[in-house]
Amino acid sequence: MHYTKKALVIVVLLTLSSCNLFKENGIEFTIENQSNIPVKQITFTTSERLTEIKLDTLMPGEYVTKFLSMENNKVDGAYVLEVTRANRKRETYSCGYYSNGKALDRWIVLKIQNDTIQHYTSGSGI
Repeated sequence: MHYTKKALVIVVLLTLSSCNLFKENGIEFTIENQSNIPVKQITFTTSERLTEIKLDTLMPGEYVTKFLSMENNKVDGAYVLEVTRANRKRETYSCGYYSNGKALDRWIVLKIQNDTIQHYTSGSGI
């Protein structure tokens, strides 16, 4: 009987952890500068703009990985990347999707290239 209780506790803990009850709501993101020029004033946020991560500069070939908390998000929306290129042109790129304030993917990768920005999510594969 003692082993049965332990087994039951293990099954309950595994079930709870697989339901993401112990994880903070949010998304891990990586921004990689694949362009030939530095990008500046980088902001990653959601369309609700409740929390944002700001970075100063990413040089060509550099990347950064961070976590954006979405604990206060409540509605459907998209992720938003804003960057300023060397020509001082500010670009806004909307990508990915979340539902009812919850991230649908575990991570998103954003690749800043000379003439575009590409993104991949844990659901799209790389």
